[in-house]
Amino acid sequence: QVQLVESGGGLVQAGGSLRLSCARSGSAFSINAMGWYRQAPGKQRELVATITRGGDINYADSVKGRFTISRDSAQNTVYLQMNNLAPEDTAVYYCSAEWRRTVRAGITRSWGRGTQVTVST
Repeated sequence: QVQLVESGGGLVQAGGSLRLSCARSGSAFSINAMGWYRQAPGKQRELVATITRGGDINYADSVKGRFTISRDSAQNTVYLQMNNLAPEDTAVYYCSAEWRRTVRAGITRSWGRGTQVTVST
């Protein structure tokens, strides 16, 4: 089972920066992709950025040019560098991993508990 723990959230003024981290533990045959999602009050959870095992990266249009997703070489930790933050970025940010338990198993998605990011004006 894959477990994910986020850290790095907090309160920041508009225009500021934060760096989120997601530490992965537990065993899996393969990790297909990891990424960040966010959920603002009263809204659905939405994709922020993802990175596949092969290194393909996808960003939501709303964060392109401001956020950068990256990972360590062992693919155990995924980061989200967030620059030029705006009040509309305020949300709970969740880490996600898509993984396989065995070579023939289907894909399982795991979620972290989330970390709050609040951007003040």
